[in-house]
Amino acid sequence: MKIFRWFLVLIFISDISLAENTESYSVNKKNGYPWRVAYFEGGPYSDYNKVLIGTIKGLVELGWLDNKPLPDFSAADSKAIWSWISENLSNQRINFDESRYYTAGWDEKKRELIESEMINRSNSNEFDLIFAMGTWAGQSLASDLHDTPTLVMSTSNPVSSGIIKSIEDSGFKHVHATVDPNKHFRQIKLFHEIIGFKKLGVAYEDTLEGRSYAAIDIIEKISKNESFDIIPCFTLSDIKDQSIANKSVVDCYRKLSEATDAIYITEQGGVNESTIKDIVNIVNSKRIPSFSQSGSDEVSRGVLLSLSQSGFKYIGEFQAKAIIDILSGEIPGDIGQSFEEPLRIAINLKSAEKIGFNPPLIILGLADEIYHEIE
Repeated sequence: MKIFRWFLVLIFISDISLAENTESYSVNKKNGYPWRVAYFEGGPYSDYNKVLIGTIKGLVELGWLDNKPLPDFSAADSKAIWSWISENLSNQRINFDESRYYTAGWDEKKRELIESEMINRSNSNEFDLIFAMGTWAGQSLASDLHDTPTLVMSTSNPVSSGIIKSIEDSGFKHVHATVDPNKHFRQIKLFHEIIGFKKLGVAYEDTLEGRSYAAIDIIEKISKNESFDIIPCFTLSDIKDQSIANKSVVDCYRKLSEATDAIYITEQGGVNESTIKDIVNIVNSKRIPSFSQSGSDEVSRGVLLSLSQSGFKYIGEFQAKAIIDILSGEIPGDIGQSFEEPLRIAINLKSAEKIGFNPPLIILGLADEIYHEIE
């Protein structure tokens, strides 16, 4: 009953956000010309692609882009996605040109060069709006060195990573950063309520960005209240050599599976298409319950639990509305940044079987996504 009461509170809070105004927006241009949108990411990461696609779908839903069938982008990189958007969805209101796409490839020196180039192009009025995808991009462009409207997307915690001043105030008139202030609290609290672990394993890069991605500050606060220990393992994440990042993550999960009774799989460069199968095999073979910080895509691949993201639909709609508000004349810094995704559970029953976990019926009843196999 404790879990049930807690869920009712969270569902009530989450569903309030669904009552927001969803009326259509009027068509607008910048000085009679399409708004020129630029894109910048620190490097390839699957969630960036999903957030970008979700945002584009939101703009389609609200009538600002043509409703054309999107290809299967599951194996595509962000450049291919941006190229398709540029060729197929640019119109008289919004223009996505390929020349305004940037990725640093997790190379710090390249990141600095891109930051300088984008700021110079912004100050030369070549950009009207910037999508800053992820923590690196947000840190580079949330500054007073330019005043181009900038939307910071897909960051684990833009406050703790120093991108914005607070949930209520980005600190810059031209910057808006989407913040889900209670996302990681909901995840860890839910995981602990269901499993009741005493030792939680967390692998992350021991840097400002890495601790922010992993929500270590939140986990530490909950651990004190719920009396469980945090067992850390340090990885390499935002680096140019992907193979090194991958190995560091897999090695960490091997170590953690020997020393913990639950594992929180955090968002980082080494958790990806190449490593998720190994990670799942490690935790399941040791009968360790796992929770994906990223979401239900990793649950479909064998992680035991996460919060369902409904294909990034809700976050896409939230960011699309912010974009349209900006294009309609609102100041980015005046637009609300707080977003709380409706509470939905994702669970993999095949992994539950492998680790000997029998999920309570209340959990199955509240699950939005139930997977019976491991992809």
